[in-house]
Amino acid sequence: MSNQFEGQPYYKIGYVFAPNKEQTVIQPFLITKANEQGIGLIRIDPDKPLTEQGPFDCIMHKLYGPDWTQQLQQFSSRNSDVRIIDPPESIERLHNRDSMLEVVSRLKIELNKEKVSVPNQAVVSETELLTRDMAIEELKLRFPLIAKPLEANGSDKSHQMYLIFDNEGLEVLKAPILLQEFVNHGGIIFKVYVAGSSVKCVKRKSLPDISEEKMKSLKGFLPFSQISSNSVDADEEVDLEKTEMPREGFVVELSRALREALGLNLFNFDLIRDAGERDGYLVIDINYLPGYAKLPGYETLLMDFFLNVAKSKAVEEVTSGDELNESVCLQ
Repeated sequence: MSNQFEGQPYYKIGYVFAPNKEQTVIQPFLITKANEQGIGLIRIDPDKPLTEQGPFDCIMHKLYGPDWTQQLQQFSSRNSDVRIIDPPESIERLHNRDSMLEVVSRLKIELNKEKVSVPNQAVVSETELLTRDMAIEELKLRFPLIAKPLEANGSDKSHQMYLIFDNEGLEVLKAPILLQEFVNHGGIIFKVYVAGSSVKCVKRKSLPDISEEKMKSLKGFLPFSQISSNSVDADEEVDLEKTEMPREGFVVELSRALREALGLNLFNFDLIRDAGERDGYLVIDINYLPGYAKLPGYETLLMDFFLNVAKSKAVEEVTSGDELNESVCLQ
């Protein structure tokens, strides 16, 4: 897209993040590349009223709280033609690890042979339940479990997770908490990054499989931070390079369905392949506006999205995604 204004960006995207999150998305190279293609990435000052800043054609944000939501509402009421990526009410769903996965079971998706689900899980609202001898039976779950904070807001606390092997391990937990059955998945996780209809899928090493035999020797709990150097390590080394990627069409279709169901454009989700079912996949986590900058060539993914948003002139919510072109990159 050529620049029509003698080197000055003609489509202005205002962006705002928490101070420790900005560099995970906005890097100098991305700003330069965007400017070369007629798109200005303009930092919004979170300490100043949003209505006094701009002008913007679009706002991309990752700030939370009632004050910021109110500022967005006030700004939108005065600038109805400015797109907000993404709506706070849609983002809010992902702050709860229980509600974030509810949409998966309701997806409108046509697949070739793959099956998509989520792990069995339960929310524990009272700590007292975790100390009962029959707790696992009451929750209708099976060990091993992954214990996750119910709130997923990007804070250090929200990332404190544990692998639970028995009732003794449950007793160290405090409610509210989400308990999710651990599913053997070959020690590989697929991280799918979505920016509108542009998709990039990469594979990473994950928690090792846990056999029934190994479960006999595992007691209590382990923080995720200690698992890599502990006895739960895999019996065999995982060969990341030889691991087959999910089918490209499947990744694109699943991403499209999630985008529509969530009403979001900028997110990623964690996908695992069930070791016990060849074409069985499970979505285990979804995050809003993740750290795209850690991806090789991430600027291409985001630039495709920015350019497609800039080209779309219809006055409608960008969350529909109907006008955005499809692209995918699997690694």
